[in-house]
Amino acid sequence: MFHPQRKTMDLLPLVCLCLLTWSAGTAADHSPVVVKVEQGSYVILPCSLSTQQSITFEHFEWKKDGQKDVFFYDGGKHSNNDHKGQDEQFKCRVSHFEDQLKNGNASIKINNTKISDSGNYTCDFPDLQPRQTFYIKLVVFGAAAKPSVRVVKTDDGVQLQCEVEGVSPQPKVEWKDSAGNILPAKEPQVTERGGSYNVILQATVTKADNFTCVVTQNDINHQISAETVAAPLNESTGWIVGAVFITLIVVGVILAVLVWKGCIKLNFKKGSCQQSTL
Repeated sequence: MFHPQRKTMDLLPLVCLCLLTWSAGTAADHSPVVVKVEQGSYVILPCSLSTQQSITFEHFEWKKDGQKDVFFYDGGKHSNNDHKGQDEQFKCRVSHFEDQLKNGNASIKINNTKISDSGNYTCDFPDLQPRQTFYIKLVVFGAAAKPSVRVVKTDDGVQLQCEVEGVSPQPKVEWKDSAGNILPAKEPQVTERGGSYNVILQATVTKADNFTCVVTQNDINHQISAETVAAPLNESTGWIVGAVFITLIVVGVILAVLVWKGCIKLNFKKGSCQQSTL
């Protein structure tokens, strides 16, 4: 008797096996490679065949973002002895591991890492059967330092400004009040140069409080902040007027009591008013 459900279940292992074989032949997953940009820094981008077969006489290519030629190797001929086609960004900065080729290791080393090196890289073996392509994400970061904050009084209240300079990856910038609430803000002003970002965020407030500018770079698990105190013009003016008014009342009451008790005598004459003290 024919059982369609059983037939489908029998095919599942075969389908899964085919999918696994296809995946192994086309790509390998790697966690992002993260490196801090600083003097003399370098990074190694991993790429190795799972079979560990020798690739000494094979052909493999490295590209960045699918366009820039980072490094190539073809049976002993490589970028370090033939710069043709290699992108200017990587000339004289990339090397491979000659003694590891026999173990299927096609990893490369990028010296003097720059923020602009961040991106998606591929290590491709176009002539292998099946063809194998490995994907590696590189994050070269410059952690944000303490942001610069300033307060500018306006007709509408107080404008808070937070500025972050020369950081990568692009940070998320927020203004928060003392209760941790995110303040409504203008669209951040973002400029980018060579992979580094400058960000300016402005928010207008109408109530006095302690405010914090929070800078977050999720890709590198980095967060830093700076605080400031702001008292909007209308509130500070109200406080001053109120304080003056209360002071005048207190002084008036004191003078009235002193006159009532006779501590101060006031003599009035035509055209003049003389005051005598104790």
